[in-house]
Amino acid sequence: MTEPYPESRATVRRILDHPRGGPTILRIVLGTQLRRLREACGISRQEAGEEIRGSHAKISRLELGRTGYKNRDVADLLSLYGVRDPEEREEFLALAQQASVPGWWHKYNDVLPSWFEQLIGLEEAASVIRTYEVQFVPGLLQTEDYARACTRLGHPRAGEEEIEQRVRLRMARQEAVCRGDGPRLWTVVDEAALQRPLGGPGVMRAQIDQLLWAAEQPHITLQIAPFHIGGLAAAGGPVTILRFLAPDLPDVVYLEQLTTALYLDKLEEVENYMVVMDRLSATADPPAKSAEFLRELRDRI
Repeated sequence: MTEPYPESRATVRRILDHPRGGPTILRIVLGTQLRRLREACGISRQEAGEEIRGSHAKISRLELGRTGYKNRDVADLLSLYGVRDPEEREEFLALAQQASVPGWWHKYNDVLPSWFEQLIGLEEAASVIRTYEVQFVPGLLQTEDYARACTRLGHPRAGEEEIEQRVRLRMARQEAVCRGDGPRLWTVVDEAALQRPLGGPGVMRAQIDQLLWAAEQPHITLQIAPFHIGGLAAAGGPVTILRFLAPDLPDVVYLEQLTTALYLDKLEEVENYMVVMDRLSATADPPAKSAEFLRELRDRI
């Protein structure tokens, strides 16, 4: 009989008890456990796919957490992998059931692209979120009016109701991430993002006040990268790195593009971006000086 990795089973129990991140994280955790079980048995993706009346591609999507689970498929895979203990099977099936429950963001599906949905779940489950922003204030720190101005810029053909729905989604993301038990947020903002008066002077002053408030929060580290420091070791655009406490969840680099996004989780790729982020943090003004910069900028608006 195949025995699941003890640490994997502990992860399943911990996620079941504290399912931060909703179905996104549950799918990733369950997929990781199923992949480990399959590999321990020496079973190919093709063989596993045939067992659940599918293909190797379906097994790949399941193991990467990119699709929902049917209890029947999970039960059949557990049997194939030699998991017979009723308690163990019940834990896996309970995880599969929770992974199929829509997340809180489901009500925003009319404005939520599928490639962005994964980020919301990852944000909520992360222990640390590190970001570098070039053009805009980070979405997790935007005021409603600033978010509205950004949304109108990015969706010039959208009607007012769509604009407001997108702004509500952004505010809901903030609430989910910035609560007391949320992740630590460490962000570097390029001065270029602050010199663009989106929404007008009043909106920008309020946005800077919001950043000054954020800089005082114990779980937020805010740094400004002013023009005078010269070139930055950035990757040509905004970068987000998400870290997790659960050992089965690798660090993820999120790179947003115009109509899609890249999610990188290979160790070498993540480490390269981590080096870039460390250099950015070392080059940018320290938090205390960044706060001083923000106050001076606000006075000039």
